[in-house]
Amino acid sequence: MTVVVGYRAGKVGLSGLHLGVRIARTRGTSLTVATVVPRPWLTPSRARVDAEFELWAHALAAESAHEAAGILAAMADGIEVTYVHRAHGSVSGGLLEVIQEVNADVLVLGSLPSGGRGQVLIGSTADWLLHASTVPVAISPREYRSHEGKLTRLTCAYSATPDAIDVVKRCFDFGRRFGVPVRVITFAVRGKTMYPPEVGLEVEDQVLQAWASQVRDILQELKTDGVVSDDVALQVVTGRSWKEALAKADWQEGEILALGTRPRGDIRRVFLGSRSTKIIRESPVPVLVLPG
Repeated sequence: MTVVVGYRAGKVGLSGLHLGVRIARTRGTSLTVATVVPRPWLTPSRARVDAEFELWAHALAAESAHEAAGILAAMADGIEVTYVHRAHGSVSGGLLEVIQEVNADVLVLGSLPSGGRGQVLIGSTADWLLHASTVPVAISPREYRSHEGKLTRLTCAYSATPDAIDVVKRCFDFGRRFGVPVRVITFAVRGKTMYPPEVGLEVEDQVLQAWASQVRDILQELKTDGVVSDDVALQVVTGRSWKEALAKADWQEGEILALGTRPRGDIRRVFLGSRSTKIIRESPVPVLVLPG
């Protein structure tokens, strides 16, 4: 098993290297830094354009490995690091090939460095991989930097519905594989239009708190029914927005937030609902998306 990190010089990936090191150290495994370069044309060109393109692609791969090695030298002590590159028509397709060939345990991606709102920003490549990867995909927040050490806790986002119990089971099993404590959280967000304006914010808050009380009973059933062990922390966090709710979750340094997904056929392996997408975008800690 190995942890694969997608990296390309001058592009997205720096924060992913930091997260990849932390996950590899937690799992006690190696780290594979993968760079996907454009595939050259298959038909030779008289103008030697293809040869020049291939040289450029190899140079890009070498530059990426050299740049990543310089970054990892200061923080990957004791971790075996391998550098690979793949020529492919798409970055996502190339990374899928790599994770299959090296028997990856986790695929790690970095957030887009800037643009848009939210802390975890994913581009088209990451979005496609979230739906197509056969292994869990971890995404680091912007400007994420790891300190020495391992992951400290895995928090599972739970919607408190019967069809999401399997999500908790997968999160719990994954936390045990990582050897870290597990916490289960249900986020209760009031939203902007729960009731007509004339009802008043006080009534909305009362309804939200009543719902949160019911959810606490549902969370407790996870222990009663043996879904999780007694040492798992259970929590309901409320907020007026997803950003507020995520910020109030009392995160530890070194924590990761796990989300489960639902199967959606063979072409798209998982399904991320709108709630999951909002949680990913606003999470202040790395996010781990588990395939259905």
